[in-house]
Amino acid sequence: MNQSMTGYLPNGGRTAQKHIFILTCALSLLSAGAMAAQPESATPNRAPLQPNAFDPLPLGTVKPTGWLLRELQIQANGLSGHLDEFWPDVGANSGWLGGTGESWERGPYFLDGLVPLAFLTGDERLMAKAKKWVDWTLSNQEADGWIGPARMTDWWPNYVMLKVLTQYQEATGDPRVIPLMQKYFAFQAAHLDERPLKDWAVYRWQDEVLSILWLYNRTGDASLLALARRLHDLGHDWEAQFADFQDTGKVARADANLANHGVNNAMAMKAAAVWWLLTGERNDREGVDEMLADLDRYDGQPNGIFSADEHYAGLDPSQGTELCAVVEAMFSLETDLSILGDAALGDRLEKIAYNALPGTLTDDGWAHQYDQQANQVMVNVANRRWATNGPDSNLYGLEPNYGCCTANMHQGWPKFVAHLWMATTDGGLAAVAYGPSKVSTRLAGGTPVSIEETTDYPFREAVNLEVKTDRPSKFPLVLRIPGWAAGASVAVNGAPLADVKAGKFLRVEREWRSGDRMELRFPMQVINTAWYHNSISVERGPLVFSLKMGESWSALKKTGPATDWEVFPTTPWNYALLVDPRNPASSFAVTELPAGNQPFSLSGAPVVITAKARRLPEWELEDDSAGPLPISPVTSKQPVETISLVPYGAAKLRITAFPFTLN
Repeated sequence: MNQSMTGYLPNGGRTAQKHIFILTCALSLLSAGAMAAQPESATPNRAPLQPNAFDPLPLGTVKPTGWLLRELQIQANGLSGHLDEFWPDVGANSGWLGGTGESWERGPYFLDGLVPLAFLTGDERLMAKAKKWVDWTLSNQEADGWIGPARMTDWWPNYVMLKVLTQYQEATGDPRVIPLMQKYFAFQAAHLDERPLKDWAVYRWQDEVLSILWLYNRTGDASLLALARRLHDLGHDWEAQFADFQDTGKVARADANLANHGVNNAMAMKAAAVWWLLTGERNDREGVDEMLADLDRYDGQPNGIFSADEHYAGLDPSQGTELCAVVEAMFSLETDLSILGDAALGDRLEKIAYNALPGTLTDDGWAHQYDQQANQVMVNVANRRWATNGPDSNLYGLEPNYGCCTANMHQGWPKFVAHLWMATTDGGLAAVAYGPSKVSTRLAGGTPVSIEETTDYPFREAVNLEVKTDRPSKFPLVLRIPGWAAGASVAVNGAPLADVKAGKFLRVEREWRSGDRMELRFPMQVINTAWYHNSISVERGPLVFSLKMGESWSALKKTGPATDWEVFPTTPWNYALLVDPRNPASSFAVTELPAGNQPFSLSGAPVVITAKARRLPEWELEDDSAGPLPISPVTSKQPVETISLVPYGAAKLRITAFPFTLN
């Protein structure tokens, strides 16, 4: 929009033109047009960028169904859908709505999840909320190109708002987004010398580069690539950090810094892949694996995420991981999977999404933790062995420890849904992760096609796909076969396919007709994986299982409709699993149950595993957490008991890394 319509004087001062009729009409027409023009296909990378393995589809192309839709609806009906109604940081006085309130990252964080949540659920109430926030940014760009609250001069929050705007444009086709981004990036390029990146912006450069490349793919403006390279050069060198990794244990408080900060690392999990798009260098492409391997080696946890109770916290399963790190790691893996096309990244993404994410949220979506623990036997105000964080970090509540996760947690489920399906570079579709969903797009020739995915995955082995199209069309379907799914099978209209290999993508190219069906079966064997002090965890498919404990929930305080909760155990937790070393799988029995309305709850868990165990009386509480994990194998003279294990996400109190005994 031109200067006169945005209401800014040449010196950047605002004018009070809120009631000008022509402005109101123009914005209404723009908005109405935007809602009617949603893109229907993926936008590939332009040269000289490297091509993606798979191109992300526009927001709204993939919609949740079944239990996954219910999960998003729970989120919409909980904190995520109501936070702005009572939490001042994203309330009506936010600086991102023109007010005098919080004007840094929390408004953009809130929108980064609210926008996809609104459009994937089709919730008109949430779409209206999202539109109000986005409209303010789109209608209040400074004459020089700056966006956001006038008194906010940090580049970092705008990284997030740019991600919001790209999603909104994809969902609505809003014609205001691209011109605003062009003007903003020109402003940034002109002012980086006098206003260099600082603090968080230095470590999160790759998140803005994603938006720059998004715009380049739609405009072809080569100056954007120069800006992307400049941000990389001004930013932290993540690849160098992990090429000579120094933080090989729990970070002492005195050594805490932004390079070993958990959320920064979760965001940086995509840095090497994003940079590879510009360089094509092999070492950049391999940088993702190097980073993930180091995080696993020194901080890995059974729930799929690395520990960082603010900063690297080591391998002890009583250390914590911040919720912001969980959702940012998911988005990074979704990005990596698109760029690199490595099936193992899909395994990792599902493990975090189906374990660490629901494990840190309450069943009703009205409370969350700042830090979760893989071995979490008590939730209360206590001075735990955190690397940095405070005593209320593992409460389930509104704003435990710090409010960044309150604003940022919303993006986990919606962005996961949006990335279940992607476009292949040769006009097909790829299932890169699994969950009940429907993808609807147009093929290269303009033919509309949709695929309905009916499944109770990850709780069941079967995934069924049905193709719907106006006319017979030849295109490839690419299917990720999970690395754990030995003996997986795929059939088309009942005819089994050959060359189905675990840990690989299966390409199926044929002329598809409406009504064609694919039956995928991923055998889910119970396995044990090794962790800290030779402990073991129990896994089945993408799910990790935890001890089912009795839970006593106690309200600590109430803020509007939200409650902070402490949770205390009512049953023992200090068990060692009794395992047959010759045949570990025989030590466990699986029972499949009907899925409840909330499958990640003790009452609605669709899978329960029973096991034999002995108590370890010497394994006691320490600092209100499970004490130091005994080194396995252990011995116990306690009687053998039968215990139940439930999916990690269903157990808000849990033991996940177990000592084991052989007799």
